[in-house]
Amino acid sequence: MSKTLYSMPSSGNSYKVRLMLALLNEPYTHIGLEYETTGLAEAHALGALPMGKLPVLVLEDGTALPESNAILCFLADGTPWMPDDAVSRAHALGWMFFEQNRHETVIAVRAALRNYPSRAHLATPERMAELLDAGHAVLQVMEAHLADNDWLAADAPSVADIALYAYTHMAESQGGFEMKQFPAINAWLARIAALPGYVGLKDTPE
Repeated sequence: MSKTLYSMPSSGNSYKVRLMLALLNEPYTHIGLEYETTGLAEAHALGALPMGKLPVLVLEDGTALPESNAILCFLADGTPWMPDDAVSRAHALGWMFFEQNRHETVIAVRAALRNYPSRAHLATPERMAELLDAGHAVLQVMEAHLADNDWLAADAPSVADIALYAYTHMAESQGGFEMKQFPAINAWLARIAALPGYVGLKDTPE
């Protein structure tokens, strides 16, 4: 019996877990539940989503793990994707906290306002301009670090890179951010896309 992943195909938070599983070459059963669908409503009603949102990874013994970055840490534990020294591990976790607290809250939110019809009424010119400026500022933090480092937290790709890759790689196509001003980020995105086992956002298991 393999793990089961409840994920939203269009969501960066769900994609990061699918990408981590692919890079680890771990088999799993995928249950895709898109935003505002009957399937997602049923999953909520059945209690399949412990914290009320996707993704959720269900282990072989039935234990359900919510929260994308917590799932990444679980999957990376004991593998090269989780740095084994305390300082590098702290750096990795720091970038993951940054991703949820500062990055996702502007990069993913702007993408959602542009792409989900039910949120279009929130996409006022003022709000979109505010998110654009805030997002560029957040991306500049990454740019400054990646200008001198190939990876975010260690000398090799780590769980931190996967956490931040998901929404960053679609920041321009989905969020409308001007990525040409971030050459170091673009080079980092290319390095991740070249990793063995890499899968894209739309490469969901059958």
